[in-house]
Amino acid sequence: MKKSTRWGAVVAAAALVFAACSDAPDETATDEPTTAVTTDPAMSESAAPTETGSMSESMAPTESGTAVDGSDVTACMLTDTGGVDDRSFNQTSYDGITRAEDELGISSQLLESNTEADYEPNMNTFVQGDCTIIVPVGFALDPVTAAAAEANPDQLFAIVDVDFAEFDADGNYVGDVTFDNVSELTFATDEAAFLAGYVAAAMTETGTVGTYGGLPFPTVTIFMDGFLAGVRHHNAEKGTDVEVLGWDGDPESGTFTGDFESQDNGRNVTDQMLAEGADIIMPVAGPVGLGSAAALRESAADDYLIWVDTDGFVSAPEYGDLMLTSVQKKMDIAVFDAIRSVADGSFEGGLYTGTLENEGVDIAPFHDFESAVPAELTSELDALREGIIAGDISVSSADYPA
Repeated sequence: MKKSTRWGAVVAAAALVFAACSDAPDETATDEPTTAVTTDPAMSESAAPTETGSMSESMAPTESGTAVDGSDVTACMLTDTGGVDDRSFNQTSYDGITRAEDELGISSQLLESNTEADYEPNMNTFVQGDCTIIVPVGFALDPVTAAAAEANPDQLFAIVDVDFAEFDADGNYVGDVTFDNVSELTFATDEAAFLAGYVAAAMTETGTVGTYGGLPFPTVTIFMDGFLAGVRHHNAEKGTDVEVLGWDGDPESGTFTGDFESQDNGRNVTDQMLAEGADIIMPVAGPVGLGSAAALRESAADDYLIWVDTDGFVSAPEYGDLMLTSVQKKMDIAVFDAIRSVADGSFEGGLYTGTLENEGVDIAPFHDFESAVPAELTSELDALREGIIAGDISVSSADYPA
């Protein structure tokens, strides 16, 4: 029977270095996933994730029809602080792990980071373990992954949301950085968010919509940029004057909660936007967005949510009746494909970008709102999608007047 083990953060007292260790951490098989959290430095050496797993009955076929056997592969996922149950970013990535378990027969390990201080010791635990491929999830894990990849060239990685680059002391871009042992899984989410922004501008009844982020990471603001561009494109094409609260293209003036955990912060930001007239809101903040959903639930008006990363109608069904659509970032597929490439021996380091064209991003179905969305709008979205793919329509908010 296939199993995976989930561990909490292992926090070490002293600084750890990313060096391969000849002695792997102890492994213990369990019948059910467990969560262990320790802050005792004395326990850090033995507090390693447990590896379990077995070959599934039917391996996933390749394009040639040959089954892929991943029974010798252990995929180790390291989350950011949002946690694997965020119903958004981390959870979508983890779905790629569980799919690989089911279809390829791999084993898996999981470490969740409670704070930024957990990134390095968690990565070190995996590097010293028996991971075939390590899957760090999130822009914040860029530095520790780069350090680990450089120090351990024989260890494979697939990092979500990072395109490694070099910058000078002033923060100016110097050039791209590529590791032979790291697959960089990135996504043009502004393309899909553009469609969501256009939908929001077409469906708002108040003429005001809103968006906010957790932290001003480029992987967050790219959603907000696309959303803003989509609204402005609608304004330009339809002669409307829909206002976007929370984002004008400038991180200095954008609205951010400062975290990816506090639902109270999401509720507070949403309450303020509702008070200013917004009736459609797109949070880009992982589980913080559940606070927005709670605030919208309590609103007397017909206010709606646009989810991100995954289809919120599916991942947060208790709020499905509020989900107008979602900006899907298909990290689960990208993670699965990276793991399968390890299993079939075709792994290559370098950049992957999910786009509308390769179906790595898109907006989710309208589900309960299908009948409320005019057929004309659906046709316009199809045309916009084709125009973006062809390069005829820009998804940069800078290309549209405020």
